[in-house]
Amino acid sequence: MNDQSPHGDQTLADLIGSRLCHDLVNPLGAIGNGVELIEMTGSAQGPEMALIRDAVRDAQARLRFLRVAFGAAGARQMMSAREGRETALAPWRDSRLTLDWAVTCDLPRLDVKLGYLIALCAETALPMGGTLRLALDGSGHWQAQAQGPRLSLDEDLWSVLRFGMAAAGRPLRPAEAQFPTLHATVTPLERTINYVAKDDILTIATA
Repeated sequence: MNDQSPHGDQTLADLIGSRLCHDLVNPLGAIGNGVELIEMTGSAQGPEMALIRDAVRDAQARLRFLRVAFGAAGARQMMSAREGRETALAPWRDSRLTLDWAVTCDLPRLDVKLGYLIALCAETALPMGGTLRLALDGSGHWQAQAQGPRLSLDEDLWSVLRFGMAAAGRPLRPAEAQFPTLHATVTPLERTINYVAKDDILTIATA
């Protein structure tokens, strides 16, 4: 889906992603507040309540991340270094992937979006988990390095980053939406995504 808006910095897919995430944030927040109140009153204790609490927190963290990755990002919107880092790290805290978000400056939301999408793409290459470091070089381009015990790349899928959705030669799965989204995001910016896999290390960079 690539229906560009008259403003040139939003697509219909961006707006749909933002709307879905926005509409889910409030009910999840209400559930989280309700769980906290129940815990404060002591009316319910035990592993069941802990499971609900952790599930809500995980869902909130993932939703905040996805809202940036798949939502609209205006050219003038900024994210603070703290918010960008906290939002980036939260979804991976209990996963097999360890994320090193090596960014210490405020960034345009669009640049953060690119970083989050790169992380989602890199995750698919690490089925057994591993480490992922995301940083910016002196020119403001993303440099990512992923390493894991069983690095695996679907070349047809990764070719989508360079040539668009049709390059996969098959229908993409919902879990692979980050690939065409990243391609569609960098194309109007006249940037490209380069990647090299060697041994157990995957390097991804914008140029």
